[in-house]
Amino acid sequence: MRRIAAYLRVSSDQQTHDSQRAELQEYGKRRGWTSLRWFIDTASGAKQDRAGLEQLMQEVRRGKVDVVLAFKLDRLARSLPHLAQLVAEFQAHSVALVCPSQGIDTSNANPAAMLQLNVLGAVAQFEREIIIERVNAGIAAAKQRGVRLGRPTTTHGHTGAVCAMMNEGLSAAEISRRLGIPYSTAAEMVRELRAAS
Repeated sequence: MRRIAAYLRVSSDQQTHDSQRAELQEYGKRRGWTSLRWFIDTASGAKQDRAGLEQLMQEVRRGKVDVVLAFKLDRLARSLPHLAQLVAEFQAHSVALVCPSQGIDTSNANPAAMLQLNVLGAVAQFEREIIIERVNAGIAAAKQRGVRLGRPTTTHGHTGAVCAMMNEGLSAAEISRRLGIPYSTAAEMVRELRAAS
């Protein structure tokens, strides 16, 4: 017996899940899926955290779902990359995706459905690569403008103390011990201060 998880979503309280539920129940009956587990959200598709979808994905990850049934892809995913992520998780856990109103059914290795999903996945990958390219271009431009990237340095708060201790003739190891900072940090500060003077 296949374990079917049916997902319903509407965007606001003014809408009902009734038509989606009726459609999926009727479809399930035709397929002989008599026992559907329902996961329901009333939230915008763009919303990141949806309790019903998160519960559904936890069940998928635990291996307790064979088929995810949704009225349409846009009920399930908020964007193409999100859909690609969900589909990848379904495939990793051997879970089929069925969206009756769009003719998507990966439960029987339907070649047309797999083609649709692969095209969507390819578009999502292209979108991710474009984003990476833009991020890298932004980083390169920032470096050219002299922007220092990475975590801010914490050594500037010790510069005065390190200077004073250097004037007393203390070594980097002794400075490190007295200030409670790593030896490598103390040694680097000593080098930089000597080079600057």
